[in-house]
Amino acid sequence: MKSKNMIILFISLIVVMMGYGIAMPVLPFYIESLGGRGIHFGLLIASYGVMQLIFAPIWGGLSDKYGRKPMLLTGLTGMGIAMLLMAVANKLWMLYLAQMLSGILSSATIPAAQAYAGDCTSKEERGGAMGKIGGAIGIGVILGPGLGGLMASNSLSTPMYIASIFCLVTFLIILMGLPESLNKKDRCKSTEIKFMRITGLWQVLFTPMAFGLIMVFISIFGQTIFSSIYGLYALEKFSYGPEQVGTILMAMSIMYALAQGLLVGPLTKKFGEQKTISLGLIGSSIGFLLIIIASNFVTTIMAMSCFMLLNSLLKPSALAYISKKATMNQGKAMGIAESYMALGRIAGPLLGGMIFDINMYYPLLAGMIIFLIAFAGSLKQRI
Repeated sequence: MKSKNMIILFISLIVVMMGYGIAMPVLPFYIESLGGRGIHFGLLIASYGVMQLIFAPIWGGLSDKYGRKPMLLTGLTGMGIAMLLMAVANKLWMLYLAQMLSGILSSATIPAAQAYAGDCTSKEERGGAMGKIGGAIGIGVILGPGLGGLMASNSLSTPMYIASIFCLVTFLIILMGLPESLNKKDRCKSTEIKFMRITGLWQVLFTPMAFGLIMVFISIFGQTIFSSIYGLYALEKFSYGPEQVGTILMAMSIMYALAQGLLVGPLTKKFGEQKTISLGLIGSSIGFLLIIIASNFVTTIMAMSCFMLLNSLLKPSALAYISKKATMNQGKAMGIAESYMALGRIAGPLLGGMIFDINMYYPLLAGMIIFLIAFAGSLKQRI
């Protein structure tokens, strides 16, 4: 029964991330059409991260009390409404409003899905389960960008409407087909969320989860320094449009899905989470260097795919580490992990957007250096 439930969860994540992926290649051009630049794009992405930082622990804690399914449905509702708002936006502030609403509500989805996987798997299987969740997300993102790029040829708003429909379909799949994973006897009686405060986020670094939390932050921070402005980078360096950006994203997402669905489980079982994290860090640093020296469409696809193949090892390995070392309920632990990822989504796009306006290569150089320093730190942790 649990295997069947996990399959339904994976299918649901594939569908909803198709909706998300459809919007990905379009958003940079959408922002530019409304007068935005690199810093505006960074601020827009960061606003989503701020809302995640505040609300992800709340949703994680609520999932420990009320179950995972209601939080999954809440997150899908928020994402669907946000996509509709983006579709009708004709001012930059409307995009900010949509992003903030999405951050508030859709931040319930991933922690609940991760906690669901934690409920249904043993500790030994957890790394593989987190990887398969990442693989499901990756498959959705593979299919989405190509569709989004093609749909945007007529109207930039069309992909947003389609994305909202995907959210509705996923909502119905979960509502009718996915049972609750958290038994009532195992639910928390209190909804107090201590770690949503900045002091709490600091205090949790003195628990056994600390290494995983730091690595999950660095994973997102280093990646979003560049990924938050990749559309603008492709436009400035190669004059690419949504179609080419969508193709590049599809190639990257194939690597993402392969790594998270097929590599993370075997690697973490054989070498453990910490060694797998180290491999992801050094690979990400090399990947950024390859992107810098890429000179045409083919080499850009190859470089970005290489980067994504190794970078995608980081998050599921770090989440599995956190899940194993959790000093609290799974929902709350995943909510706190989501807050650390949200910190990365705030800091990365802000830095990337600011330094992109100075030089388009600076976000890549910053990401390369950050991952290299983190790699050295991960080796020291293992000594």
